[in-house]
Amino acid sequence: MKPEFEKITPKFGSSVFVEQHLDKKDQGVPFWHFHPELELVYIDNARGKRHIGNHLSYFNNSQLILIGANLPHSGFADGFNSEGRETIVQFREDFLGSSFVDVPESAAIKFLFKKAKSGILFGRETKDKIGPKIEKLIDLQGFERVLALLEILNDLGSSNDYTLLNVIGYSFEVSSADNQKTTEVYDYVRKNFKEQIYLDQVASLVSMTVPAFCRYFKKNTGKTFTQFINEYRLVHATKLLSESTINITDVCHESGFNNFSHFNKLFKNYTGKSPLKYRKEVRQLLR
Repeated sequence: MKPEFEKITPKFGSSVFVEQHLDKKDQGVPFWHFHPELELVYIDNARGKRHIGNHLSYFNNSQLILIGANLPHSGFADGFNSEGRETIVQFREDFLGSSFVDVPESAAIKFLFKKAKSGILFGRETKDKIGPKIEKLIDLQGFERVLALLEILNDLGSSNDYTLLNVIGYSFEVSSADNQKTTEVYDYVRKNFKEQIYLDQVASLVSMTVPAFCRYFKKNTGKTFTQFINEYRLVHATKLLSESTINITDVCHESGFNNFSHFNKLFKNYTGKSPLKYRKEVRQLLR
C-alpha cells in the first residue's frame, strides 16, 4: 500500500518527541507511514515484525532500531510480555540547527544519520548499553534531555555493532513533497506487480520516453525500474512465506515471477537464504 504521511508534534517548547507505552499502540497511526523525523525505537520484552523499507523480518524479545527521515515503516510490537515496553524518540536531523551535523565534533552523528536512510538494527551489545539510556529520556526534560540524546546518538554513531536493513538502499524513499510522476509509477506497480509490466507502458503513463523515464527513475530512487519491481515482488514473497501456508511454487507466481529458478536465485540474493529456509526460520522464531 502507499505509505501515509504522519505528522509528529513534540510538546510545546521541545524539539524532540519522546513516548513510551506498555501495550500495543492503537491510536489511528497509519499502519504503513513515513515522516521527515528520524525515529529511534527501543523495544524490550515484546515480539513483533520489522517492516522498514524493503526489509521484512520478525523479532522476539527486544530490539533497537534507528529509522532515517522519510523511510516508510510500520508499527513494530504485536505483543508485550508482563514487563514489556516500547520507547520511541523522534527528531529532525536539524533539530539543533541546519549546520549542527557539519561541525567536526558531530562527524559520527552525521555518518549515523546517513546510514539511517537504510534503517539500522543494532546488535545485542549496543542494545544492552544504549536501551536503558533511551528509556531514561522519558524522565528528562529540556536541556537535560537534549544532552542525553546527543550522548546516545554519538554512542550509536561510534558503534560497529549493527546491521543495515536495506543494504543497497530503499527503492522508493518517500518525500513529503513527493513527485507526482513517481507516485503514479508506484501506484501502477502496486496494482499490477503480479502481472508482466512493460517499461514502455510505464513510461507512457507519465508521458516520458523510455530513456528519459529510466534516467528519471534511477535519479529519484537510486535503482533501475527492473530492480524496483523485483524488490517489490520479493517483499510480497516474504510476506506470503511468513503469513500464509501456500506452497513455495505458488508464492513464486503470486508474487509476479513466472520462472521458479529465477525467483529462487533473486530471493537468495535478496535475503541470503532460500525461500524454504526463510519460511522455516520465521516459523521457528514465532514458535
